[in-house]
Amino acid sequence: MSIPSLLAPIAEDMRATDAVIRARLHSEVVLIRQIADYIIHSGGKRLRPALLLLSARACGYDQGTHHHELAATVEFIHTATLLHDDVVDESELRRGRQTANALFGNAASVLVGDFLYSRAFQMMVSVDDIRVMQILSDATNIIAEGEVLQLLNCHDASLDREGYLRVVHYKTAKLFEAAARLGAVLGRQPAEVEEGLARFSMHLGTAFQIIDDVLDYCSDEARLGKHLGDDLAEGKTTLPLIFAMQRGNADDAARVRRAIEEGGREDFAAVLDIIHRTGALDACRDAASEEITQASAALAPLPASIFKDTLLELAAFAHSRDH
Repeated sequence: MSIPSLLAPIAEDMRATDAVIRARLHSEVVLIRQIADYIIHSGGKRLRPALLLLSARACGYDQGTHHHELAATVEFIHTATLLHDDVVDESELRRGRQTANALFGNAASVLVGDFLYSRAFQMMVSVDDIRVMQILSDATNIIAEGEVLQLLNCHDASLDREGYLRVVHYKTAKLFEAAARLGAVLGRQPAEVEEGLARFSMHLGTAFQIIDDVLDYCSDEARLGKHLGDDLAEGKTTLPLIFAMQRGNADDAARVRRAIEEGGREDFAAVLDIIHRTGALDACRDAASEEITQASAALAPLPASIFKDTLLELAAFAHSRDH
């Protein structure tokens, strides 16, 4: 199932959110408009805004447009992290297109990322709800900590599964969690429902990142939209590499460890062989499946609705996707 068909129940909300994104991207500075428009409209899945919209609708929010404003806010925060990520990683390709830093330069990308962060804070303040501001400001701070953690962990072959998951929870899953929590806040739901949605989205975001890391070693580059092996080239110790070192023999572990510590692509073919031979990708998919099981269970307090059904379908998609 494609993302647009999966999100059919909130298609109108997604269109309204896109309209907010276009309006809020406006700046008198031409370069800001060019870069922000380039990255925002480069084919992203819009999963975080969708999570907020689905959660809000599942929680009975049906008046006003705060859900559109906050969905756009979440997308701006996510986009700012992508701009900064690509500069730090020196990436040249994302979603099958040149990264903004490759096209416009590092300085411009960092500064436009700052613009998107500041615009996101303007937007969240406009909702005039201290709870909303608390959720998003806390999430943004934790995401920044996750970025630094990932930087510190680069070329560290001793990173274990627990350390890997800590980075995932901070850097990726936290914004998923915040998006769903905001939906519950807008719907004025009790703590039990809010916490259930937050746990659902934290597990969903974790599974999404695990599958992202799997695809870096088995997807088609054209569908994935980036070069295979980028994570290894950047010295990132992701879960496929952790499992490969655990499940392989001493020589296998040493080969993977050296590839992480040295970075680059010289050992990519050998490492890829070890990953497949040790069943590391299957182990990763099992780990993602565990996250999805926990995510689905967390939605128990949420009343039945087409929006709840869509959230569950979104979780299944996150595990089964191939790009």
